[in-house]
Amino acid sequence: MIYALFLLLLVIGTPIAVTIFATILVFMGFGEAPYSLRIVATEMFKGMNSFPLLAIPLFVLAGEVMNESGITGRIIAFANVLVGRLRAGLALVNIWASVIFAGLSGSAVADTSAIGRVFIPEMEKHGYSRPFAAALTAASSVIGPIIPPSIPVIIYALIVSGVSVPALFLAGVMPGILLAIFLSVYVMLTVKVDRGNQAADLETVSRRSAVLGGILPLLMPVFVVGSILLGIVTPTEAASFAVAYALFLGIVVYRNIRLSRLPALFAGAMRDSAIILIIIGAVSAANWLLTYNRVPNLLTDWVLGNVDSQTAFLLATMALFLFVGLFLEGIAAMLVLVPILHPIAVGLGIDPVHFGILVIFNLMIGLITPPLGLCLFVAEGIAQVGMARLTRAILPFFFVEVLVLAVLTFVPETVLWLPRVLGY
Repeated sequence: MIYALFLLLLVIGTPIAVTIFATILVFMGFGEAPYSLRIVATEMFKGMNSFPLLAIPLFVLAGEVMNESGITGRIIAFANVLVGRLRAGLALVNIWASVIFAGLSGSAVADTSAIGRVFIPEMEKHGYSRPFAAALTAASSVIGPIIPPSIPVIIYALIVSGVSVPALFLAGVMPGILLAIFLSVYVMLTVKVDRGNQAADLETVSRRSAVLGGILPLLMPVFVVGSILLGIVTPTEAASFAVAYALFLGIVVYRNIRLSRLPALFAGAMRDSAIILIIIGAVSAANWLLTYNRVPNLLTDWVLGNVDSQTAFLLATMALFLFVGLFLEGIAAMLVLVPILHPIAVGLGIDPVHFGILVIFNLMIGLITPPLGLCLFVAEGIAQVGMARLTRAILPFFFVEVLVLAVLTFVPETVLWLPRVLGY
């Protein structure tokens, strides 16, 4: 009954945090523990009272500042130098600009918004259909939260004790690049636009200037991820460096950010972070109640007693996350399901880093699936082509991403090779 209430509230559009609170109140009425609202409030506070969680608002702020500093044009020019002259060059620039952008913002929605405003009209001008341009922009933006630095990775490491952030960061590199390669191959095989000089209009600077202009933004993920991997700083300290570096580029180097804009940027980052943190607090209280009533233990024992195959468990889990991703925001789904499913995966001998990347990758696909895919809404808001046309256009890209997910699931080395090579 409690799970039915939870699903019903989600279906009718209740915010996830309110849904969890309402479910908790009903659960308290049926449980066998000395519940009180004071306990719920205490567990909520414990869930948010974590130093590593400070990395979330800091990375969000760094992304806001980098977007405001006008680096999108520099990233596009740099990607254009790399792949702009190939067949379907403009589409390839779209994809690989998302790869570069991923190392700066770690946000798929920010990627769709920043890159889509440039590429959707530009691709239409060069013969691509507007729905295709919007669908490609949304699909390639999924790379953002997979390649480090990544907010979902930090949250996953907080949910699951014993899984290191550096290992998850490294494990996300190959899947992100693999997704870009698969999308690139699909585009090159299917796009009928003549090769010509598709990216010419984007070349407002020389190739040398484009490369030099891309170096400074690209140094940020190198410094952030590199300092974490070397053990010099924690993820939270690295996030604070990212903010300082972004502010330095925007205010001193590029001079695109006025000091009067800083309060609005900080307020936007605070608002976006608050949404994530209040969900974390609500889920922390819910997880305590479930744990007190041994629900995860009972479920783990049942699965281990009835499922004796890693393959069967992974297939069932990936199907579950794909389905949940249709209706639930990725971070919220992770917070609800990972505490239950992770112990089962470990019990079946599945590498926790491998499982973590599969979960994150899977839930990020939900960003491009209707009815609640955030990147779909952003892309449609820019393209104005209608959700039905955009959904039809994005279906092939959805299947490409599911194919990549299958490769990552059944070839664990695609995820684990880089962390193992570097000693994680």
